[in-house]
Amino acid sequence: MIPVSAPKRQYLSHRSEIDAAISGVLESGWYVLGSEVTAFEKEFATYCGVEHAIGVGNGTDALAIAIKALGIGPGDEVVTSALTAVATIAAIEMTGATPIAIDVDPTYRTLDPSLLAGAINAATKAIIPVHLYGQAADMATITKIADDHKLTVIEDCAQATGALYHSHHAGSIGNVGCFSFYPTKNLGAIGDGGMIVTNDPVLATAARQTRQYGWNDERDSLHPGVNSRLDEMQAAILRVKLHYLDADNNRRREIADIYDAALSGTGLPVPARRADTQHAFHLYVIDTPHRDRLRDHLTDNGVGSGIHYPSPVHREPAYENRLGDFERPQAERLCDTVLSLPLYPELTDGEVDQVATALAAFKAT
Repeated sequence: MIPVSAPKRQYLSHRSEIDAAISGVLESGWYVLGSEVTAFEKEFATYCGVEHAIGVGNGTDALAIAIKALGIGPGDEVVTSALTAVATIAAIEMTGATPIAIDVDPTYRTLDPSLLAGAINAATKAIIPVHLYGQAADMATITKIADDHKLTVIEDCAQATGALYHSHHAGSIGNVGCFSFYPTKNLGAIGDGGMIVTNDPVLATAARQTRQYGWNDERDSLHPGVNSRLDEMQAAILRVKLHYLDADNNRRREIADIYDAALSGTGLPVPARRADTQHAFHLYVIDTPHRDRLRDHLTDNGVGSGIHYPSPVHREPAYENRLGDFERPQAERLCDTVLSLPLYPELTDGEVDQVATALAAFKAT
């Protein structure tokens, strides 16, 4: 069975470099917030085209620390997408702020900007667009609305490392961008990791202090903080992998094109690409009412698949009736119809052909 994700393959493809990076950290004797983290922060900031990058423990913490650093907390509301990982909502609640989830547009499956006006009120302080599946949300419209209402835009880039929007990297468009380095991501650690990026020096300082007890350089706690630090081992591993990110994303797009071609004539739609963007294809997601039949067909042909996500966040037991009183028909429909195919740069040509052949043999009607 071809797995829908296989992070070990990326380690094996760069094994000697990664092993050397790990050995270097072990020999250094410095394991938390040392030279590897500092170097990776600089390299990642340069890659994203921003001035500042702050390494943290994971992607959820990246969002929560960014929100805290912006001074958003109890009594404030943050608007985001109903079709996202639960982590987006959990991060907002970690700060004491109230998450509000609105629907997505049916074509690109990202936050629908036309619904923002109905969700913004005096308590609203920020918007978190989620660059779902590796494709940027409609940032031009979202940032315009945010500017008009004096709101902050926090990009959830967990699935979109390397994605472009109007030639700008995801994470560099709003006020702050937040990334996850979970092992299955386009840039994945061998463990957890996250990053906050921004061009705002005041926000960067606040985030850097918040990740470590609110400390300044003299270790005075200037404000309440947390303990969420990207460790040296993961930073060293991510530095190796960053060199290959663009090539890996190009391979993802090549595979996506092959899947597109295989779907022609099946009656199944290909994932839509937003104009003037570069999709990072963290996931290749088909939207079809025939999902269960397609999934069974793929399994019978030795192809694994996944569902991202089986439930919109407002239907999760922890958040039901707590994310605002809005209709979200598109998010609810998509959770019944989306199916993710295997898509990672280490797929062999033979495996890609196997997936494509299985797709081409399916008939929607």
